[in-house]
Amino acid sequence: MDLFFPNPDEERLPPEQVRLLDLRAEPWPDAKRVKVLIEITPFEKRPSLEISLTDASGSQVASANILETMARRLEINLHLRAPAPAGEVYSLSATLYYQKPPTQGGEIDYPAEPLVVDHRQISFSITAV
Repeated sequence: MDLFFPNPDEERLPPEQVRLLDLRAEPWPDAKRVKVLIEITPFEKRPSLEISLTDASGSQVASANILETMARRLEINLHLRAPAPAGEVYSLSATLYYQKPPTQGGEIDYPAEPLVVDHRQISFSITAV
């Protein structure tokens, strides 16, 4: 029994075909945190995610890396480095990738650039209560 894919008829995709299905941001009322919701297509091999939250000036205010996720639906909270001013527009980006495997001899070519399979970016604003 597979805990992470309850539907046995669901087709699991190879790394090159895995995609982000959904990316959403839900700011908390305290304007200090943002809930990030992500959904990924079913996968054969576990992908990794890089998540970045930037303010209107392009400065990174929060980030997260998820290595080889086991879940297709993720919900995480990003804590802003400083409380958000009311009405400021933010940009949330997510990059879905795989680490390139070692060569046949077991050696890794450095720097080992990841295989990026999808990227998505959304904008949203935070309103303090």
